Amino acid sequence: MTEHRSINPYSEALFKTMKYLPTFPDRFGSLPDARAFMDQFVQAYNHEHHHTGIGLHTPADVHYGHARTVTVHRSTALAAAELPTPNGSTPPPTPRSSPSQQTPGSTNQPTPPTTQSPNTHWPQTP
Repeated sequence: MTEHRSINPYSEALFKTMKYLPTFPDRFGSLPDARAFMDQFVQAYNHEHHHTGIGLHTPADVHYGHARTVTVHRSTALAAAELPTPNGSTPPPTPRSSPSQQTPGSTNQPTPPTTQSPNTHWPQTP
């Protein structure tokens, strides 16, 4: 028997994330309903979902070259939140590493983000 090999592991990972959402419907009412769901999902996935494989950044942060800035802000917030211990032996928390020296957009060059208001949650079914 032939071992299953993914043709595109990135699209399969995206689909797996999508199909296990509690809001993913068994069926869409219509093609426009499916398109509306996908528009909301892709917006949330790229701009709100923090991915473990890229240092808990959003794909948009990495694509537009904001990952370093976000990491600096995280480090500053962690340092400010660290309470001194009586003996001073507890090291400060360290943030997850950010993508190393990645250039923004390996396939597509970044374009300025749209002025759409970001989604605040995953898409809801109609």
